[in-house]
Amino acid sequence: MSNLSTTSDDILASARSLVMNGGYNGFSYADIAEVVGIRKASIHHHFPSKVDLVRTLVRRYREEAESGLAGLERNVRSPVELLNAYAGFWAKCIEDASIPFCVCALLASELPALPPEVAVEVRAFFRFLSGWLTSVLERGSNEGVLKLSSEPRIEAEAFMASVHGAMLSARAYGTPDVFATILAPTLERLSSPAA
Repeated sequence: MSNLSTTSDDILASARSLVMNGGYNGFSYADIAEVVGIRKASIHHHFPSKVDLVRTLVRRYREEAESGLAGLERNVRSPVELLNAYAGFWAKCIEDASIPFCVCALLASELPALPPEVAVEVRAFFRFLSGWLTSVLERGSNEGVLKLSSEPRIEAEAFMASVHGAMLSARAYGTPDVFATILAPTLERLSSPAA
């Protein structure tokens, strides 16, 4: 199997990095052209507008998350282990700086200024993630291995907010281990056996 990527993949990878470092308005096609080593016209050939590029980036990001979480579900059955594995994934990404921040969380902070086509995709990501977390928490509650203090959907939203808030704090303090430190009490509370 070849490790060669396509030009559109290179463009998307560059855009992803630029979005994570500067947000939607923090980059231009000139920045991508410089990173990828192509002309701006080539980028326009693959993605006629920045809206098309970022919409595709967010859609692909959601598809990667869907695939990754489906794989996690195949290998990890316990709801407690699923939550820990999800948190562990982000802890590792923050520590090794491979994905130091969730692209959609960053874009959500810019939602009022995003083009509607991009905003729709960002919201779709959050709906997907919330749905997955809700199902994990509901299953854990039903199995008696997770202790919820609210209905599963509310707990899912709170957990998601805790993860994204912990990412933000790790970024603000410039210390990756802040992420795990902040998230630990939430994971501990949820994984206390139900009475």
